[in-house]
Order: sequence, then C-alpha cells, then structure tokens
Amino acid sequence: MKPAKSRNSVLYKPSHKIPMLVTTTKQLTDFCARERETRFITVDTEFMRERTFWPKVCLIQIGGAHEAVAIDPLAENIDLKPLFDLMSDPMVLKVFHAARQDVEIFYNMTGVVPAPMFDTQVAAMVCGFGEAASYETLAASLANARVDKSSRFTDWAQRPLSDKQLAYALGDVTHLREVYLKLQARLEKNGRVSWVREEVEVLTSPATYASDPRQAWRRLKLRAEKPRLRALVQELAAWREIEAQRHNIPRSRILRDETLLELAYHPPRASSDLSRIRGFNAGFVEGRQGTEILKAVATAMEVPLEQCPKGQERRPVPPGLGPSVDLLKVLLKQVSEEHGVAAKLIATTDDLEDLMINDEADIPILRGWRRELFGDLALSLKRGELVLGLNGKKVVTTKKT
Repeated sequence: MKPAKSRNSVLYKPSHKIPMLVTTTKQLTDFCARERETRFITVDTEFMRERTFWPKVCLIQIGGAHEAVAIDPLAENIDLKPLFDLMSDPMVLKVFHAARQDVEIFYNMTGVVPAPMFDTQVAAMVCGFGEAASYETLAASLANARVDKSSRFTDWAQRPLSDKQLAYALGDVTHLREVYLKLQARLEKNGRVSWVREEVEVLTSPATYASDPRQAWRRLKLRAEKPRLRALVQELAAWREIEAQRHNIPRSRILRDETLLELAYHPPRASSDLSRIRGFNAGFVEGRQGTEILKAVATAMEVPLEQCPKGQERRPVPPGLGPSVDLLKVLLKQVSEEHGVAAKLIATTDDLEDLMINDEADIPILRGWRRELFGDLALSLKRGELVLGLNGKKVVTTKKT
C-alpha cells in the first residue's frame, strides 16, 4: 500500500541531531520539511480524556526515515500547522497501529483525515496474526523488539515529561517502521495489498468520525421498543451531547445514563417533577439545564408516533436456520485458518444469516476479496455443491461431481 508516487530514493540524511522532544514551531517546521521527502512516516499519540469530552492531546510521536521525535502540542506558542500539512501530504504514507482513535484526534483538530494511510492492525488480521493483534505482539514477532508498557497510564499532561515517558512514547513509532515494512512485504508476496486498502477506506472516510448529536441515543442500546420512549431518549441524549461538547466535559458529568433513562421512562412535565429525580439539586432544577431538560421532554412528547426514531429492526431469521448457519461457521473457520485471515474480518454471524436467507444479499462477503476468499464457497455449500468433511482432525472441503 503506497502513496501515489514513491520516494524510495529520496530519504533524509541528517546533518545534525534534532531534539527528541519538539517544543518550538521552528523545530517542528524543520522536522516536517525533512519528513516530506520520505516515503512514509509512523504516527502515534498520547492523550487523556478522563475529565474531558474531547481527547486532550498531550504528545504526538512521528517516526521518520532516520529520526523519531515526540511533538509537544502543549508547548507554549507552538504552531502545529507544519505537522497538519505533513499529515495531509498525499505523497507521504501515514502508518498507524489501530488507527481509529489517533485519526479521530487529527480529524477533530483539523477537520481533515490523514491520508494516505496504513493500519498495521488491519494488515496483521490479513496476514495471520489473529483478530486484534497488539502492537507489542507485532513488535516482538516482526521487529524482535520488546515494548515496555509500564508508562502507558502515566499523566501525559504533566510537564516536564520524564525520560522514561519519552522512551516509551517513541518506542510506539520506532518499532512500527519495521512492523510496517515486514507486513507490507507479506501483503505484496501474497497479493493482498488491495485487501488492506479496501479495509482502510473506512478509516479514511470523514463520515467515520463525524459526530451527530441526534444519533447519540443509540449508544444506550434500548431494550424497549416503544416509539415515544425512543423519541424521549433521542431528545435527552442529543441535549446531553451538545452540552458535554460545549463544556468539554464527559457526558456523565452532565447526565448519567441511568438518570437519562429515568427521565425518559418517567418524563417530567414541571420543575417539581425534576426535583424528585435523585441527584438533581435545587440549583440544577431551577437553572438553565433544568429548563432545557423540560424543553427536550416537551419536544419529544409532541413528535407524532410515526415520526419517532426507528429502533433496530428485528432480524427475520426463519426457524430452523441455526444448524445451517453453524455449518457456514465451520467453513469460515476452515477458510480463516487455511488462508491466515482473521475470521472476524471475513464475516459476521449476521452476514452468514443473511446469506442463508438470500443468495444476493447486500453483504460484504458477497463483494470484493471476501467473495473471492469465502463468499463463493459459502454459496456452494448452501446450494449443496460443496461438502465439508474430515481428513483426520482437519476439516476439508470437497466439490460434488
């Protein structure tokens, strides 16, 4: 998986030692200028969000061709624009491990998703390392390196950072270079580069990171299916989401989940009703937030039933389908082990059920590399054209003649 044009022959050769911790715009500008002449960089972040809604970015690590630095976004007067320009440079591949949280941080800071991108965790799933290979596992297996995670939960916002913290942080991008190179070589050898590219498309889509307060209610996973209840939960959750973002504090600091559901099950109509809810003091009830909660409840109560948000539709699974789906699971496991691709990446149980119901279902296993690897075999098994059997202790497939 490479940028549009390779820069293999143009690699930085340092003429001086740059500081491991970048704290000034000049240092950052010079470093990013050098790295824009490289083929790829490795990226990681250290952040905290226990007391905030948005992650507080405390450190950004970049591994280049010949140097790795930790960039201090909390340094006084530092301008991160050179870094953001580097992250959006189409000529430089950005390599992450388990990219989603790190990419979300850059998207929240800039409104732009880093691209092009490579995720070593996704690549590892394609290359036989299981369903969620850790960075430590890949570093040990592919870079012969031991990653010390003892500093993982330290206070990254505290200054100065210790040498141990910096060594830990930089280890997350230095070993990642070798991990990427080894995985990329395996992908090229087995012809699966396009598979990873297809999976990474989701990570590079801005829609993956867009936050819609009107959809926040789905986090609560309602059991009840009453339309009015869903409308109440939607309005209250949307209010809480906007309020938490406005003040940059965790949702639970605004309204705990159980309190929100209590309001939805027993919708208050007046301040006197609110005052009966545990944890609401007089100042909250009579103040702006109490007024806005009552307004959200009133809005939800006025929504016509046919316009209330829809719950998750129950899957119409025909009776007796279980054994057939179990047979497909055996085939999935066999294909996963034979080709060294995580079963979780190939198909879900829902996919298998949908396939048993409809040969032309709009599901991932009937598209792209998944169909080539598993989907067509699954269809053959469903149609009775393929037989599963045992050869000793090994499951094997045989086509009917």
